[in-house]
Amino acid sequence: QVQLEESGGGLVQAGGSLRLSCAASRRIFIRNTIGWYRQAPGKERELVASIITGGTTNVADSVKGRFAISRDGAKNTVYLQMNSLKPEDTGVYSCNLMTTTWSVWGQGTQVTVSS
Repeated sequence: QVQLEESGGGLVQAGGSLRLSCAASRRIFIRNTIGWYRQAPGKERELVASIITGGTTNVADSVKGRFAISRDGAKNTVYLQMNSLKPEDTGVYSCNLMTTTWSVWGQGTQVTVSS
């Protein structure tokens, strides 16, 4: 069973940057998609960005131009670079790894953006 561990969250002022990491416990050799999700208090979880095995990425319109997702295969890690952060970006950020047959979540990391 693969485990995911997020890191890099914290408290930052509006306009600042953070880089989140999602590290897998082992390399996944089958086609997969890793997505970064966030959930703000009182709101539903939303997909922020995703990357598939071939490298194709998708970023939500709400963060386009500010957030970027990337993968380091050698480190089994996916990153979410977040720039120009806004208070509305506050939430718990979790990564999810999904294949055609199974899915696993990390425990999440808190991001708080102060105004």
